[in-house]
Amino acid sequence: MTGMTHPRDKRLRPVRWWLIAVAVLIVLMVLVGGATRLTESGLSIVEWKPVTGALPPLTQEHWTQAFEAYQAIPQYRELNSGMSLDEFKTIFWWEWSHRLLGRVIGVVYLLPFLWFLWSGVLTSDLKKRLWAIFGLGALQGGVGWWMVASGLTQRVEVSQYRLATHLILALVIFAAIVWTLRRLRDRAPLPASARLRSTSVVVLVLTFLQLYFGALVAGLRAGRVFNTWPEIDGALIPSASRLFFEQPWWRNLFDNTLTVQFEHRMTAYALFALAILHAVDAVRSRAGSAAVNGALWLAAAMTLQAVLGILTLLHQVPIGLALAHQAVAILVLTLAILQVERLSARRPVPSAQKLNLAVGHSG
Repeated sequence: MTGMTHPRDKRLRPVRWWLIAVAVLIVLMVLVGGATRLTESGLSIVEWKPVTGALPPLTQEHWTQAFEAYQAIPQYRELNSGMSLDEFKTIFWWEWSHRLLGRVIGVVYLLPFLWFLWSGVLTSDLKKRLWAIFGLGALQGGVGWWMVASGLTQRVEVSQYRLATHLILALVIFAAIVWTLRRLRDRAPLPASARLRSTSVVVLVLTFLQLYFGALVAGLRAGRVFNTWPEIDGALIPSASRLFFEQPWWRNLFDNTLTVQFEHRMTAYALFALAILHAVDAVRSRAGSAAVNGALWLAAAMTLQAVLGILTLLHQVPIGLALAHQAVAILVLTLAILQVERLSARRPVPSAQKLNLAVGHSG
């Protein structure tokens, strides 16, 4: 009995592959979004046309109109004055590709979802989760335009607040899909201590916080301002007068280039140390091979991410290293989600075990 594939697992296999495909597309979109930011392409399309905007300019006249619309915003006048039409096309294609991926994700999510709803393979709880994810995806489209709109009138770039919101919402959607994927299979609970479970949750929360700080760094271009390590602004810990010169003081946490990069670094150190401690704790507590391997992989990914972060900083944020840094950040987030779910105390009993218990009771 234990070697048999449970009918529920077989029935939900297409659902799992569908969610994996959506998760992969979200990762691709986040990376294209990162490239769009790094190439200063995000404001090249100044209109939001959810349907007709799926088509790029198809004639020379359409290209001229799109370029003229871009020339009317502050970014062109203050940063790109004199840009040629061919140069405009380069940044246009980055932003258009980013928006197209958003539309593709919407279609890839909605159509199979409707099919699964019609076929009756989804449980009531799973339907609620998937509808919630769909709602977040619809919200993300609006947040994306809200972000772009912040850079069309009085700024030469989008608001770092809105950029960070846009990124975090994308990663919340990704996290919800990863968590849902894990919950599609029945698994026995792992013999993990409360401390091990708690530290895995803290790592996940800090990872999201670090990703938010990373988006602020990108929005302020802080990675190109202070390019030394381990010192920053000439010291391991900058002076308070430099960290908190804006009023009220809390605005420094979001607007001060030095403070934003400093908090990003400090959170990175805390995450690295906590991931190492979590791995040591998992090994010493004999929490089971799955928990130990998960903790070790998480610590290894965190180490790689720290190295990439330092290299990206020292080389003044070249696009290749920056995107590698962002990709590994998503890997760290994925491993942190899996570890929390793996150690979760409230887990269903495996279906095969249920069947064995039922047979034993009837006998």
